[in-house]
Amino acid sequence: MPAIPLRHGIFLAPFHPLDEDPTLCIRRDLELCEWLDKLGYDEAWIGEHHSAGFEIISSPELFIAAAAERTRRIRLGTGVISLPYHNPLMTANRMIQLDHMTMGRAMFGVGPGLLTSDAMMLGIDPDKQRDRMVEALDLILRLMRGETVTEKTEWYTLTDARVHLLPYSQPRPEICVASSLTPHGGRVAGKYGIGMLCVAATNAYGFDVLGTNWQIANETAAEQGRSMDRAGLRLVGPMYIAETREKARKDVEFGLLKWAEYFAQLRPLAPKDSTGRPLIDIMTESGGAVIGTPDDAIAKIEQLYGKQGEFGAFLHMAHNWANWENTKNSYELFARHVMPHFRQANANRQASYDWMAEHAVEHSTRQQKAATKMFEKHAAEQKAKRGSKAAE
Repeated sequence: MPAIPLRHGIFLAPFHPLDEDPTLCIRRDLELCEWLDKLGYDEAWIGEHHSAGFEIISSPELFIAAAAERTRRIRLGTGVISLPYHNPLMTANRMIQLDHMTMGRAMFGVGPGLLTSDAMMLGIDPDKQRDRMVEALDLILRLMRGETVTEKTEWYTLTDARVHLLPYSQPRPEICVASSLTPHGGRVAGKYGIGMLCVAATNAYGFDVLGTNWQIANETAAEQGRSMDRAGLRLVGPMYIAETREKARKDVEFGLLKWAEYFAQLRPLAPKDSTGRPLIDIMTESGGAVIGTPDDAIAKIEQLYGKQGEFGAFLHMAHNWANWENTKNSYELFARHVMPHFRQANANRQASYDWMAEHAVEHSTRQQKAATKMFEKHAAEQKAKRGSKAAE
């Protein structure tokens, strides 16, 4: 059993096709959080996007506030707030308020902003996004410590700025930075001693750099005189599971192609497969996704352990590959069969079962012997009673 108990959750961008009602899609995302809470999932991270049509949550804080009132124990994180798009004081105040409203269940995920189209609409040069993210994060951490800040940069001005509420969580809510292919996320995580959201952990390129980016985080942290905590490392990958591989493949015919077409539009310069193989085969054979059974999900997470070593949480990249009922079933199968495997929740049950089976003949013999003895005792008592009545 790993020294760090493995947590489980989702990374909800979300991905909703253009032919569905967006209001119902958002309501279903809230229902998904409720469902995961009932099943015992630990975390849900909610994205921020402003363009391209598919990823329709523009304020993860608003969504989390609603989801928190519908759930009991699942922790809810911004996955992520794109810091260059917001005044840092406003971001700090919103997250602190959310920390109080959820009584410590809110987590603060940060990033530079994934969609270039978002940045372009705001007039932000993509080359500046990562630097601005670091500027904003540094300032937010100071504000959450209760500092008063006067600072002027090319994109914000603060004068005697302070938050009027200190965080509910002490010393502050848990903070994670998005990490994909570049070393940026690892450098930021190491510099500030925060967690990492590896959003492309099962992608072929993301898988290859997992160890490298974690090493960068550790090296950067060592330069600051600290060490990284593997419990704050979260790996993200898409999964869909059913009772059989055949059923899983059939189920995802519902929406997989629409999801893939969106990513093809999003990344037109990405390498294309020219073999003519079915999309499902390309995704599963490359290791980019699990479309199969609980055993396949277990194997994938074990593979991630083999590559990365221990980590704190595995997050499903949430999607609508299957219809709603089958999607809920996939998450339930994972909770019933995959999560207990990594908790070793059935280890003692299995040991007890094996011990019983090993001694089954012995136990059965003794049981039969005891039953025979009881019959004999009963017969003897009845005989004695009949003899006593005859004597009278």
